[in-house]
Amino acid sequence: MVSIMDEALQLEVGQKVLEVGAGSGWHAATMAEIIAPFDAPRSEWGHVYTVEIVQALAENARKNIRTTGYADRITIINADGSKGYAERTPYDRVIVTAAAPNVPKPLVNQLKPSGIMLIPVGSVSLFQNLIRITKDPDGKIQQKNLGGVAFVPLIGEYGHKF
Repeated sequence: MVSIMDEALQLEVGQKVLEVGAGSGWHAATMAEIIAPFDAPRSEWGHVYTVEIVQALAENARKNIRTTGYADRITIINADGSKGYAERTPYDRVIVTAAAPNVPKPLVNQLKPSGIMLIPVGSVSLFQNLIRITKDPDGKIQQKNLGGVAFVPLIGEYGHKF
């Protein structure tokens, strides 16, 4: 799934990415390898900002990122990612790794014109559709269903209510 999502994002060197749901940090590291490869000049590197609502997961991801040498390419924030991370907007790419009931407006608003967003949308019962959102240069939004997926529910203000 990580590879499928990375490919659908059309990642390129130098992009700024927002990830909602850091988990272990693994997915952020795969994106950092594409947008900020070690063999590119540091001045051309992009950056991944990953927001994790569960404090223990954020701390574990932060440890994994430091240990594996990605701390200069990935920033982990412990906060409600369903609201995005306005401090570093706009983003070239936004990826959500937990299923939302609907597409959160703050995330779409934080996406640059010509940006791409991926988000699983659907029920808590582990069946959702992976939606690719593209924002054209004029800010118009288009959505495409990339197929069925199963993700944990998004928690937070724009996530599922329990």
